[in-house]
Amino acid sequence: MLKNFNDVIEKLRNIGHITIALAAAEDSESIEAIQKVASLADVKAILVGNSDKIIALCGPKSLPENFKIINEPSSPAAALRAASLVRTGEADILMKGLVNTSDFLRAVLNPEQGLRTGHLISHLAAFEVPGESKLMFHSDGGMVVSPGLEEKKAIISNALDSLHCLGIQKPNIAILAANERVDAKIPATTDAREIVDAWKRGEFPDCVIEGPIAMDVAASEEAAKHKGISSSIVGNVDLFIFPSIESGNIAGKILVHYAKAKMAGIILGAAKPIVLASRSDNSLTKVDSIALACLASRKS
Repeated sequence: MLKNFNDVIEKLRNIGHITIALAAAEDSESIEAIQKVASLADVKAILVGNSDKIIALCGPKSLPENFKIINEPSSPAAALRAASLVRTGEADILMKGLVNTSDFLRAVLNPEQGLRTGHLISHLAAFEVPGESKLMFHSDGGMVVSPGLEEKKAIISNALDSLHCLGIQKPNIAILAANERVDAKIPATTDAREIVDAWKRGEFPDCVIEGPIAMDVAASEEAAKHKGISSSIVGNVDLFIFPSIESGNIAGKILVHYAKAKMAGIILGAAKPIVLASRSDNSLTKVDSIALACLASRKS
C-alpha cells in the first residue's frame, strides 16, 4: 500500500537507472524538479531546448554532470526531438517543459518519431488527501473527453498496468456513476455493468471491480451500510474511474483546492509514461509526477 508520495519516492530509490527527456527545457521549475529526483535516485536528464536560455536558468557550473543539453530553439521541434529520444531508447521518460500542450501532444503522436502504440492515450492522477490512509488514483480527468465503453476499458487497462508497477498487486476499482441502479437512460451505469461483466470473464486480471457505484458509497463503508449496499471495496478503493473528463477534472480540482490534497499525474498508453505538467503545477507536484512516471516505466 502506498500511504503517500513519500512512499512513492522511497520506491524510486531502488528501481535503477532512468533517463528523462525534457522537451522545451527552458523551464526552471521542471529542471528543479528533475534535479530533486536525481538527488534521490539514479536519474539522468537530457534537456532539449534553447541552450542559451537553459544555461542562463541553471548557470554553467550548477548543471549536474549527469544532465546534458541538446540545443533546439524551436519548442515544437524540441518536443519532437525529446519524443524521438524516448522512442529510440536513449531516454525512458518524456516530460513537457515550456511548450504548448497541443505541440507537445502532436510530437507524442507523430507516427515516425513519436510514441504511438495503437493504445488509447489516457491520464492517471494520484492524490494524497489529508486524513486518508493511502493514495487514491483517478482516471480519466485529463485526456479522454467523452469515453464510451471500449475507451473506458482501455482507460482501466492503462491504469491497472501502472498500479501493478507501483506495487499495488490487486487494486480495488470503482466504476463511478450517479447511483448504483443500472438505467438504460444513464450510459455510465450500463457501461459500468458491462465492465464488471468483462472483469468477471477475466478481462481485467489481478484486481476487483465494482460498479455502477456512487462516489459517496465508494468512499464510505458507512454510506454503503446506510443504503443497504453490499460491497467488498467500499472505503478501500484504489482507483476511481470517472464517466467523463468533466467529472474527473472537477473532482480532482475539488480535492486539491478544498481538501488541500497533493496531486501528481502521468499520461499512459504511449510507448513510455509521459509527464505532462500544467504551467500552474509547482516543482513538488512535478517531482511526484516524475516519480510516478519512473515507476510506471519499469514495465513499459
